Amino acid sequence: MIKMLAENWTVIEANLQINWLLVNNCLQFAAWGVFSLLLAEVFRDTYHALCHKVSWLAKWHNKHHAAYRRDLSVVSLKMYQESQLYHDIVESVLLVFVLIIVALLVNQWGFWFGVLYACTFLYGASVRYFQGKIDTDYNHLPGPLEIIPSSLWVNRAYHWRHHFDDVNAYYSGVFPLVDKILGTALSLKGKTIAITGASGTLGQALTAELIKHNAKVVAITTNPEKLITQTGVMVLPWELGNEAQLRDRLEKVDILIINHGVNVYGDRTPQAINSSYEVNTFSALRLMDIFMTTVTGPQDKATKEIWVNTSEAEVSPALSPLYELSKRTLGNIITLKRLEGNCIIRKLILGPFKSQLNPYGVMSATQVAKFIVFLAVRDFRNIIVTINPLTYLLFPFKETSTWLYYRVFSQAKN
Repeated sequence: MIKMLAENWTVIEANLQINWLLVNNCLQFAAWGVFSLLLAEVFRDTYHALCHKVSWLAKWHNKHHAAYRRDLSVVSLKMYQESQLYHDIVESVLLVFVLIIVALLVNQWGFWFGVLYACTFLYGASVRYFQGKIDTDYNHLPGPLEIIPSSLWVNRAYHWRHHFDDVNAYYSGVFPLVDKILGTALSLKGKTIAITGASGTLGQALTAELIKHNAKVVAITTNPEKLITQTGVMVLPWELGNEAQLRDRLEKVDILIINHGVNVYGDRTPQAINSSYEVNTFSALRLMDIFMTTVTGPQDKATKEIWVNTSEAEVSPALSPLYELSKRTLGNIITLKRLEGNCIIRKLILGPFKSQLNPYGVMSATQVAKFIVFLAVRDFRNIIVTINPLTYLLFPFKETSTWLYYRVFSQAKN
């Protein structure tokens, strides 16, 4: 009996033997295929960026921009077809040509997957030019923008910003890899940005950094006497609890940065509890709700944003229980609100920086502000700036699991 079982196991083991050479070849083919796709996108988007930097290329590329109205409807069929000929077809032919040369040089079959990928762009552009069809021109379909710009791929709202927000940004066509590298995935140029807690240490540092990026800042503060008059900054006084009075001003704001807060440290009195939640949680949520009522225009979903300073207290101790509790509550509700997709909401998960709220902070507010803007223009939706390495590991897990839980067990509004 034992001998028969051993023989059967030998037969089974022989049948289940893995052909490691085949597995290695398949993995190698897949790796070269993925690399070829990424390289194709880098080539394609780099050429697009050059079209805005090199004058003789711009003459051709400008036909592409001139073909669309603000709602992405075409000005005329003739102009649309010319845009396909002078930009899309030229770009696709160059892309196919370059990738074929690279494929011949690297001599890897998987790389030809990128060549095939490039050919799909040439085919689509040819159909649009010869037949005048816009059905395959997904990022230029006319109509209002119904969803917010994606951070993972280029959708209509993302690409609309290239045409009508800032032509010198948002170059990517399918995956926003090049924009993230160049810092052109979000343009702050000419944007009106309102920031609460503007008289605080981080508020002033952020204001200075945003002005460097040619933004117009509305400094919302309960202590206007602490701010000096400067070009590009309008001071807007307000009182806690009167958030609704700011709505008219927020109507013309592109980005709202919610940065005000309070830290009662070890205090646990009823007054401290009320103050912590009122300032850190409820006031911030009221401002968010008010701002979202201004997202009404056909292109507002592409341009309106909210940035909220929730701090790394969402996942780490802050040696201040009520600060942690109120900030974690705020962070969790923001995760819930993100499911609605009304506008882009970015979280600022910041470590301890030296400020009025935390005189023992180990980071500089100026450096924190620089990193916030550095990551924002690369379209990071969760902006983590801290010296604590655990936050970079814990926060993504916490945010993903919380998002999934809320997604499954909560319902969208009717």
